[in-house]
Amino acid sequence: MTNTMNTPPRFGEWAAVVSQRTNRSLAGRRITLPPATRHDADAADSGRAWRQFRSEAAQWGMIASDADVHAAHSPDACTPAGGDAPLDPRCPVTQLFDSRHAAGVAAMDYAQEHMPVTVALLKTLTGETDLDGVRIAVCLILEPKTAVLLRLLQAAGATVGVYCEPESTDQRVADQLRREGIMVQADAGWTAEQAHQGALRLLDEIRPQIIIDDGASFARLAALERPQLLDDLVGVSEETTSGVRAFEAMRDAGALTFPVIAVNDSILKTGFDNAHGTGETCVTTMQDILGARAFDGARVTVVGYGPVGRGFAMRIRTLGAQVTICDTNPVAALRAVFDGFAATDIDEALPQSDIVVSATGVRHTIALEHLRRMRQGTALAVIGGIANEIALDDIPDFHGEPGTRIRDLAVPEGPVIRLLAEGDGVNYTAGGGNPIEIMDLSFAVQVSAVDYLWRTRGTLAPGLHRLDADADRRIAAMALSVRGFRASHAVADNGYDWTLTRFAETERRSRTQEGR
Repeated sequence: MTNTMNTPPRFGEWAAVVSQRTNRSLAGRRITLPPATRHDADAADSGRAWRQFRSEAAQWGMIASDADVHAAHSPDACTPAGGDAPLDPRCPVTQLFDSRHAAGVAAMDYAQEHMPVTVALLKTLTGETDLDGVRIAVCLILEPKTAVLLRLLQAAGATVGVYCEPESTDQRVADQLRREGIMVQADAGWTAEQAHQGALRLLDEIRPQIIIDDGASFARLAALERPQLLDDLVGVSEETTSGVRAFEAMRDAGALTFPVIAVNDSILKTGFDNAHGTGETCVTTMQDILGARAFDGARVTVVGYGPVGRGFAMRIRTLGAQVTICDTNPVAALRAVFDGFAATDIDEALPQSDIVVSATGVRHTIALEHLRRMRQGTALAVIGGIANEIALDDIPDFHGEPGTRIRDLAVPEGPVIRLLAEGDGVNYTAGGGNPIEIMDLSFAVQVSAVDYLWRTRGTLAPGLHRLDADADRRIAAMALSVRGFRASHAVADNGYDWTLTRFAETERRSRTQEGR
């Protein structure tokens, strides 16, 4: 895909290719474009097309600056957009690093190069907190970004092991981590029973003091099948919304006997990982499966309007989709309306939809009765990501086939629909997962949680805890700095004195006059 001043690419097609090829975030990324002049006497149509591209890039979250209009953009004139160099859509995307087909070590090194915040933060924190010998079990999607977190924790002196379910395991990464001396219990070819035994082996071998968890899976396994290990457990750092909900249920049942840091509740997680990371890559992965123009004019129902659903809906609207939101929370539905989307009941929306996505992280969000309401050929995907978010367990003889990107699914007493990624989270099972820069922020929060758990060991009460706002601010300041930006400053006295009301000046004058 090479473009000149006269032939701008379609933004949606270009974004899909760049996102899937590089696994880097487009949101927050700089892009160089021809100047946004109102009139272009030499090429009016071209000028309008580039202004449209600029507008769509801005809606996606990209930061545009003007390029040299007259510069030649042959393949030889372009340089690969390495480091934090701005992207130029006039250059061939084939010059960009293809993380999908690189060897494990190359993909891991590439990810680490673009995760400066996690690297810098861990270096700072380990200067304050000694992690030498701390036993950390990690239960996360195993791919290049996760490998960077594992590498960095190991380099900080921790004893680290990782477990991952087979459908979420990048085998080239698992193999490379073993070569680097990290304990790995993950294999893309495992059966469900082999995966279960692998998880137990990691618990038995590492006897974790800290668990970095996804969906509360590993901590609940320990509580149910290895309760004797909980005596050594300092605490858990939980990555996801569904995991926090599970720990809330444990707490309410009186079964939560250890501290949990709700990493998911950090604004650096929900506001970036969910809205921009998942929101962006689920769109581009679905384009990769269904076609680059799959959303152009499509009627799409998004079930769930949390950060993931909102980030997804905003982006597919940019690509031309007609979006309807279904959310059981009237506040979320109203927010969608004020964002410019129609909001209605799921039973009304489904029969009219070409594409349906579930964005809740709640089991049976799409129940069998919903599947029966869909049109023939409806494409169905999960962008939340827990087991049976679509009620596939209610379909007799349904068996998932890991690695299947799309299949026809005959709904009992209903239509034949197109199921994406076997009903798993589409971006991490059929694509490269959240972008590198986004996971840099999420893993920086995880590092902060690990540091906090270890510093407060023995004093932190069982239950759910949040990191304080200072942790988010420190990470955000680092992230701004590496991008060449910074937050503003405030003067020393800027109104935090609670006694200074709008009536304060009147009161002061009155007292002055009375004293005369």
